[in-house]
Amino acid sequence: MSQAVPTPDLVALRRGIRRRVLFDKLFSLFGWACLAVGLLTLAALLVDLAVDGLPHLRWDFFTSFPSRKAERAGILSAWVGTVAVMIVTGMAAIPLGVAAAVYLEEYGSRNWVNDIIEISVTNLAGVPSIVFGLLALGFFIYAMDLGRSVLTGGLTLAILVLPIVIVATREALRAVPFGVREAAFALGATKWQTVWHHVLPYSLGGVATGVIIALARAIGETAPLITIGALTYIAFLPTSPIQSQPPFVSFQWTDDPFTVLPIQMFNWISRPGDDFQGNAAAAGLVLLVMTLMMNGGAIWLRYRLRKRIRW
Repeated sequence: MSQAVPTPDLVALRRGIRRRVLFDKLFSLFGWACLAVGLLTLAALLVDLAVDGLPHLRWDFFTSFPSRKAERAGILSAWVGTVAVMIVTGMAAIPLGVAAAVYLEEYGSRNWVNDIIEISVTNLAGVPSIVFGLLALGFFIYAMDLGRSVLTGGLTLAILVLPIVIVATREALRAVPFGVREAAFALGATKWQTVWHHVLPYSLGGVATGVIIALARAIGETAPLITIGALTYIAFLPTSPIQSQPPFVSFQWTDDPFTVLPIQMFNWISRPGDDFQGNAAAAGLVLLVMTLMMNGGAIWLRYRLRKRIRW
């Protein structure tokens, strides 16, 4: 039985298919090569950081203030200041960002005003952080006279991450099926009841993930805090928020000067001597662990919240 002779069109089709398969394999190899280069570079940096920093990680490194002597220097004021600034950042950015996203996604009508707001929010997410530092310097320090305090630092970082919180929250709200809203309206729920009791709970996993990722970015920022005058050397802690006398809670700590881990690292890395370089590497490891813990917490929280959702 004789075989059919392939036509020129069929031959051209087979060549085109083979060429596309070859291009697909080459692109896949190129992608794997780029991934390998990135991972190897990151691994090399982490190994170098660990080799320099691990010998300096000891208990008194966390409980000592900075010192002119590298062997006695610690990060007590830096990590306490980092925690204080992040508390203010979260308290300012989370409610404002979530509320703005809910308005834009659920209540805002399609007009030129809201279009300008959406474009501005999207563009602000890509603005260099130093611009936010200059804005905070002019508004919070000179105009509002808040001083170079924990409150100013927290509000500066809150403005920095606010667009990220808004964008992440809007994406989480969009992921909720519209049928959930229609079912709530069909049962007589108001717009606010629908958003509060149905849309927000179902989107909480995505919202929490976006918020924690935004805070993880804020914890490593240096330029805006240097711009507003955060201290590079500080040998005392902010005022304790817990008092022994009524009303037992004090917000004086928000008016105190501060420093953070990235600035402390900048201070040490600018000094000569291998011991200070090692201290900077150790502080970098601490900052890296804090960031990874925040990202890991976001992944765990998203997993737990999504398991509780039943459509």
